[in-house]
Amino acid sequence: MDFELTEDQDTIRRAVAELAASFDEEYWLEKDSAHEFPWEFYKAFADAGWLGVCVPEEYGGSGLGILEASLILEEVSASGAGMNGASCMHMSIFGMHPVIVHGSEELKAATLPRVVNGDLHVCFGVTEPDAGLDTTRIKTFAKRNGDGGYVVNGRKVWISKALESEKILLLTRTTKLEDCQKKTDGITLFLTDLDRAHVDIRPIPKMGREAVDSNELFIDGLEVPESDRVGEEGKGFKYLLDGLNPERVLIAVEALGLGRAAIRRAVQYGKDRVVFGRPIGMNQGLQFPLADAQMKLDAATLMVRKAAWLYDRGLPCGREANSAKYLCAEAGFEAADRAVQMHGGMGYAREYHVERYFRESRLLRIAPISQEMVLNYVGEHVLGLPRSY
Repeated sequence: MDFELTEDQDTIRRAVAELAASFDEEYWLEKDSAHEFPWEFYKAFADAGWLGVCVPEEYGGSGLGILEASLILEEVSASGAGMNGASCMHMSIFGMHPVIVHGSEELKAATLPRVVNGDLHVCFGVTEPDAGLDTTRIKTFAKRNGDGGYVVNGRKVWISKALESEKILLLTRTTKLEDCQKKTDGITLFLTDLDRAHVDIRPIPKMGREAVDSNELFIDGLEVPESDRVGEEGKGFKYLLDGLNPERVLIAVEALGLGRAAIRRAVQYGKDRVVFGRPIGMNQGLQFPLADAQMKLDAATLMVRKAAWLYDRGLPCGREANSAKYLCAEAGFEAADRAVQMHGGMGYAREYHVERYFRESRLLRIAPISQEMVLNYVGEHVLGLPRSY
């Protein structure tokens, strides 16, 4: 099995790296500190056509695979943009997957070209405070009204980019859990307007990735026409499952990119910083942990490339995608931690950037699925042990 990049894939990687490099780490420090969305960066990538990499050509996209998307997001993260850069475009690059696969032709034609050109911002409304990772227990409810549409009431949490978004890909219940034969039944997905008259958006103060907002949403009487429904009523949980493995791949490469950015900074500081008459990078106590972190990044890279390769060929990849997310998140965090250590006290200073990488890399051991839940998956589905939860 050969994971060597094709000439076209390598061209994509190089072009993205070059464009991302035009926004230096000082730009990201400024945006993160000001809690300001990186509009200039987002527009540059939209104008270059990168947001449509996974969108079919008939809707203005490139119709390429997850491997190509993963190369884009890895290079964005590795440029120093980190999660601020990746998160501002993650939803545009892959988040519309359920609509592409299951949406009506009218819904796709009305939204996908606008996603590709960067005009339409969409957020993803799944997580709820009382459900967490148990998505079957969401309580946001879409009730049929007399006009054939729905009225939605409920609450969502940790919704990225809600402040900038015009629409929301919204997961609801249309049948109460207690009335369903299977707990995964009765869940319906909509792509609808984020009507501020009926959705109260409250930003959440948080530890990192401050240029891209995370929010709590309070939904009160949001009217949703039937034409905004994605696929069939009650099948929304199945539609979400379609995107789990590629989502893990993309999150994994974002962690990988952060690790690369952190190692780059640490190596340069190790060469430049002189203490006791010698560069600190000569000291094995600092050099060896950094070398160890680099090898872990290299190993994790192989796993995520394999997962993307399998997915794009329609082959089973749950084991590889989950493993990639786990290994890349661990390797990225360790690289960021070692980079802070290499900088010593200066690692705590924002001007050296590694503290930002450290904060952002910590997130990827939690979201969109925790490391513990990946271990649950491997224990049950790979090792064949009894389910632990």
